[in-house]
Amino acid sequence: MLKLRSSPASPFGRKVKFAAHIVGMTDKIEIIGTDTMNPDDPLRKDNPLGKIPCLILEDGTTLYDSRVIIEYLDHVSGGGKIIPADWDGRLRTLKLQALADGIIDAAILQLYEGRFRTPEKHEPAWIAHQAGKVERGLAVLEAAPPVASAMPDIGTISVACLLEWYEFRFSGLSSGKYPQLSAFLKAFNAKNPAFAASKPSA
Repeated sequence: MLKLRSSPASPFGRKVKFAAHIVGMTDKIEIIGTDTMNPDDPLRKDNPLGKIPCLILEDGTTLYDSRVIIEYLDHVSGGGKIIPADWDGRLRTLKLQALADGIIDAAILQLYEGRFRTPEKHEPAWIAHQAGKVERGLAVLEAAPPVASAMPDIGTISVACLLEWYEFRFSGLSSGKYPQLSAFLKAFNAKNPAFAASKPSA
């Protein structure tokens, strides 16, 4: 059996878990709770970067990060399920995934500034720099949200994971600033009821 090191709050781990559901591999993966801040957690032996998600194959080989794991899941499940086989579709999907992942990365850096540095050491220019990435990225998605379907590709899955995580950490959709993305997320959940099983939690 494959093993996935992740945590309930990780949007990247959630992306992998739901992708595994879409390609029919959920029952082939054991989820292992992981603490990235614990130096004694086995994660650092499996991924020298100490980041999640990390997939451990049956022969002990490890794969990271989420985008590499997604490529693996799509390949071993026959290909073309969550990453389109045609070149134009593949580029479009991977670009959407990169945008969603980049927004999450920038938002996480904002969180870390508050979590690991005392208030007097916060750097407003750095926080504003990351916030700008988030705002510009969300504006692009709001202008052209993906289409929800019952067989979503990894770009669409990535956006759904981003939005629910952004709401979880920042209440980012509750403000009403992104009505098109809110409508997309509602439609995505309606078409993919299994998505709720991996909702982020502390």
